[in-house]
Amino acid sequence: MNPTLFWQVFRLQVLMTVRTPDTLHVFVTAPLYTCVFLAITEHAERPDLAGFAVLAPVLMSLWSMALMAGGELIGHERDQGTLEAVVATPARYSAVVTARIAAVTALSTLSLAEAWLVAWAGFGIVVTIAHPLLFLAVLLLSAAAMAGTASCVSALFVLAPSARILQNTLSFPFFLLSGVLVPISYLPDWLQPASKAVFLSWSADLLRAAVSPGPAGDTTGGLLAVLLLGLAGYAVGTLLIDRILRRARATGTLARI
Repeated sequence: MNPTLFWQVFRLQVLMTVRTPDTLHVFVTAPLYTCVFLAITEHAERPDLAGFAVLAPVLMSLWSMALMAGGELIGHERDQGTLEAVVATPARYSAVVTARIAAVTALSTLSLAEAWLVAWAGFGIVVTIAHPLLFLAVLLLSAAAMAGTASCVSALFVLAPSARILQNTLSFPFFLLSGVLVPISYLPDWLQPASKAVFLSWSADLLRAAVSPGPAGDTTGGLLAVLLLGLAGYAVGTLLIDRILRRARATGTLARI
């Protein structure tokens, strides 16, 4: 997809999302999660963990929005009877799906401002970013990796008998596995290698390093892991969506995939 077409699809999805209130639920849940996590760190008298408590709802919002968009995008097009028209356009459908998910993911980054505001207004805590360039790089890479991975999830939701069940399966268990709620070092030893295969675990570690005082250390490996895992998700998603569409065209069942 050329950049102009990508931007047009991106812009269209932003307009559609802001006009659909039920897709913006993360902007309600993010402040609540921030309150819960900060209350825990305050009760434990661990102000040094305040930055971690603020970051967790942001990463949760990013994944929740991407998961919802990926899970319902194709199904919504099919139910509205517009899937055939979209697939018939010259643009590659898998690229259109990724652009639309990227738009939703970009919107969800606004939860970062919400979490920071809750920390300041509700708890009197100002979370400073010790390494702003690293923080920005990780946030952008993570959002891109979210879009790529969610395109893979989008194809899986088409194949799954119930997308809602799969959505629930990939939410809170995924947060625990990726170390969003607690660092993966606290997970059982046998489970930690699996966490490394989830790009969000690298994102969480890098963002914590970005808000922690002192040297951030060598972050090249972590940034590369986020990039490669995101690209892998996009590649698998593209392959699955193209295969699903080829099968639907061959059987004449595009509206019922």
